[in-house]
Amino acid sequence: MSHDHTHDHGPGTGGHAGHSHGVSADADRRWLSIALTLITAFMAAEVVVGILAKSLALISDAAHMLTDAASIVLALIAMRLAARPPRGPYTYGLKRTEIFSAQANGLTLVLLGAWLGYEGVRRLIHPPEVEGGLVLVTALVGIVVNIAAAWCISKANRTSLNVEGAFQHILNDLYAFIGTAIAGAIVLTTGFARADAIATLVVVALMFKAGIGLIRASGRIFLEAAPAGIDPNAVGDAMASADDVVEVHDLHIWQITSGQPALSAHVLVAPGGDCHAVRRTLQHQLREDYRITHATLQVDHLGEDETAPDSLLQITTPQHTPDEAGQDEDTHGPTHRPGPHAH
Repeated sequence: MSHDHTHDHGPGTGGHAGHSHGVSADADRRWLSIALTLITAFMAAEVVVGILAKSLALISDAAHMLTDAASIVLALIAMRLAARPPRGPYTYGLKRTEIFSAQANGLTLVLLGAWLGYEGVRRLIHPPEVEGGLVLVTALVGIVVNIAAAWCISKANRTSLNVEGAFQHILNDLYAFIGTAIAGAIVLTTGFARADAIATLVVVALMFKAGIGLIRASGRIFLEAAPAGIDPNAVGDAMASADDVVEVHDLHIWQITSGQPALSAHVLVAPGGDCHAVRRTLQHQLREDYRITHATLQVDHLGEDETAPDSLLQITTPQHTPDEAGQDEDTHGPTHRPGPHAH
């Protein structure tokens, strides 16, 4: 006799409206499209100047801008797919296409960084002649263009890992242009051609940092790890400390997509306790303390035999036998009970 298999999305949210971040999808697409136009126009000019100036830093910036443009296009496609309503076997819709996009952005940053790192080292050993004046002027214009593009994307919803991936591309490109401008000024004033390669290697380090961060964050979602900042053991202990709760097990916390945490758990209530009241209390606690609005709780009285729905309520004690880590053989993950216990 199971009492509750309930989803809660928060009062008055109307399904998943509670996941809104205050920026509409249409506004996100508009800002991303403006940034894409700025980057594409400047990229074409930079390729020509980079070839004329024989500057790896400029060519690397142009290559990076190409990945910037690709990342924004990918983000726009992912946003449109993610906006489609759930249907058929895709019960969550296609929301995780945004995470695919974020992971692709991270991978392109790392791969491009590896290639530019190789070229940077090669040119550090054998530096070519570099036209410092052309490099400096182009880089200064690039700084302005990238500041404008970064500002456009910052107006979109950056809580989305998809948008954040595109933003990281633009931000790293801004760093690249600053480094290139410094290198151009050094080449122009001192003739030290290796400054171009050194600037490239500095940007490569920043690209690796941003790329690995995106891959790690998207990987956590694909592996259905708990969202960063949420400790499942702490959540389970807090749920178990609620009135009339005897045990919480089969607790799972994951993210459907960035900014949309979800939770499911089996909750055992003391005989005579109000299952419905317990469920409402726990859902309120999860919403207020952890911002988890998508919660599925199966709430039963302690001792109920779920395999025999017509059987009478049995007043017993928990029969689970936790191991040294606090994990029961017949549950998925640790069991949480009131009072101190191992995890």
